[in-house]
Amino acid sequence: MSKWIVDARDITKVYQMGAVEVHALRGLTVKIAPGEIVSIMGPSGSGKSTLMNIIGCLDRPTSGEYSLNGESVANMTDDQLAEIRNRGVGFVFQSFNLLPRATALANVELPMRYAVLNGRNRKQVATEALEAVGLGDRIHHRPNELSGGQMQRVAIARALVNNPAIIMADEPTGNLDSKSGDEIMSLLRNLNEERGTTLIIVTHDPEIAALTNRVISILDGRIAEKV
Repeated sequence: MSKWIVDARDITKVYQMGAVEVHALRGLTVKIAPGEIVSIMGPSGSGKSTLMNIIGCLDRPTSGEYSLNGESVANMTDDQLAEIRNRGVGFVFQSFNLLPRATALANVELPMRYAVLNGRNRKQVATEALEAVGLGDRIHHRPNELSGGQMQRVAIARALVNNPAIIMADEPTGNLDSKSGDEIMSLLRNLNEERGTTLIIVTHDPEIAALTNRVISILDGRIAEKV
């Protein structure tokens, strides 16, 4: 078993924009240990979102080697990437990405529809996840009946239900007021302590980054600084 849950070596990513090649990542190496809380920072266009997509198996590198939890994923097929994504990575986004007409319970159940769980088990696991994020009394509420902080808690519960090794959070407090943002960061840190889940947080906010164990700064597709 690798000592690194994320082991990305000499990663490049090149996008073809018409006749122009855009080099989003330029030989970047990142290693993250199990249970770490790491933030990825960088200005717009620095490559941090591209790096997040590769770490989360939403995209493949143009070149380089990437292993997630000891499995080499750089050359996996789309179906293989989808499988490892579903069972190994939970995603939390700034815009919540909830189905507007579905209840909190139905939103949280969604990732488990791809797993071998019957409806009764899905409901039980989803209910427990919502209780874990403090929303046991909101399971039948729809997103328009919830505050921003509560919607982000639903998104976190949804990220937890398949018991992923990694939670990737892209600007998880970006649409929240400061009080709700503090509550979400406290919740994520508690989940890390209780479950040992690795947290990778993409942020532009130095105050959020200061709450993580380590900061990886990206500039022009390269590592600019490690703290």
